[in-house]
Amino acid sequence: MTAAAGAAIVDLSLPIRTGMTVFPGDPEVVVEPALTIARDGVDVLRLHLGSQSGTHVDAPSHVLPDGPGLDELPLDRFLGPAVLADLRHLGPEAEIGWDDLEPVRGRLRPGVILVLHTGWSAYVEDPERYRAHPWLGAEAARRIAQAGVRTVGIDALNVDATPSDLSTIRFDAHRELLGVGAVIVENLTGLERLAHLADPILSVLPLRIPGADGAPVRAVAIDRGFLAGTQ
Repeated sequence: MTAAAGAAIVDLSLPIRTGMTVFPGDPEVVVEPALTIARDGVDVLRLHLGSQSGTHVDAPSHVLPDGPGLDELPLDRFLGPAVLADLRHLGPEAEIGWDDLEPVRGRLRPGVILVLHTGWSAYVEDPERYRAHPWLGAEAARRIAQAGVRTVGIDALNVDATPSDLSTIRFDAHRELLGVGAVIVENLTGLERLAHLADPILSVLPLRIPGADGAPVRAVAIDRGFLAGTQ
């Protein structure tokens, strides 16, 4: 059972650790002891981080003043069959257009989670390189939403472009997706492992924080066949 579980369940999350790469201007992450067994009889960590730290999900309220928070969304936004779009051929700062999604467009429908595999998680320890990631164009985001998809993930810092001059940043893809009640998962990692699952179900359940604009997630993909075998 252990070997099967190892092959059929994969973790797609960045580890939460002190000093990890965050979006420019977001709170820095600090993980440190608050209580210790030697002094207090128990180990307890103190966590300092932002709602958008590490692998996380965005609620509509992240960019829309009247958008719902995470706790107002149905749980099926955070669990569903994964559709993996291989975009690793794209270079730095490339726009992901609707044509780039042609291989998977026929599989886009309500209930699926579209996962954009850019390969950019390989640069997470190099903040300058990491922010030069491919990004989802507004027209492609609009068509994804029109297909009924309500969850989109990417293995990059941002589903939109992250320019060096943040005063010029736009959140067009965010608004197209979050404006129809979708959610966005950012900073996924290791998506090449997802490609080895025959029929993956992706879970990106966030922390339950009332009114939150976003929250860290433990992103896990599970082969549907393994789930059926455990029943």
